[in-house]
Amino acid sequence: MPPTPHFSSAALKFLRGIKRNNDREWFEPRKPIYEAELKQPMLALIEAINTEMAGFAPEHVRPAHKILMRLYRDVRFSADKAPYKSHIAAWWSREGMEKTSGGGYYLHLSATELIIAAGVYMPQREQLFAIRTYLLDHHEEMRSLLADKKLKSLMPDFEGRPLTRSPKGFPADHPAADLLLCRQWGLSATLPADVSLHPDLLREVVGRFRVVSPYVDRLNTPFHREKSAQKSRF
Repeated sequence: MPPTPHFSSAALKFLRGIKRNNDREWFEPRKPIYEAELKQPMLALIEAINTEMAGFAPEHVRPAHKILMRLYRDVRFSADKAPYKSHIAAWWSREGMEKTSGGGYYLHLSATELIIAAGVYMPQREQLFAIRTYLLDHHEEMRSLLADKKLKSLMPDFEGRPLTRSPKGFPADHPAADLLLCRQWGLSATLPADVSLHPDLLREVVGRFRVVSPYVDRLNTPFHREKSAQKSRF
């Protein structure tokens, strides 16, 4: 049996270093360390997670190199000109939604924390409208999912970025009003970075992805319906 993928103390040391010295002069001579201690272990971890996700979220399984997010930042339109991210991350989008947001799964390791998250983040305007419209009739089902005790214990943090007033076109007095205020619907757990150093890392991630998968599926439902409606017109 192959060893369970996880990271080394050298990986966390590199992440501490790139946070303090975020420039090409520091990074280039240390690029082999990034490749060996961060990129390759993350790809191995993604592969292992993919194997498990095939049983409960097969639509989100893609080649590992497509799930791994770039270390290099796009600084063209950013006030922060640091060329690199100070974390390594992966995003499991749903098949057919790779270039949009939709509901997906996220993993993020920095020098100080390991974030395991899932849901819809920064949706496009059409997706935002589709989710809110869906919630008008299905808010009770969504609340039931969010109230699940195991989910709340493993993914305790809800990230909604709510508006201060009801979005245009949606009733302020609707039973789903608080959910309609959200601009994203994310659940997450933040663990110490040291969790990434142990063979239990795969179990920690997969256990959370598995329990949150019905929630992700529910968030993606309005997008499936929209695509089905479009196909039926032809």
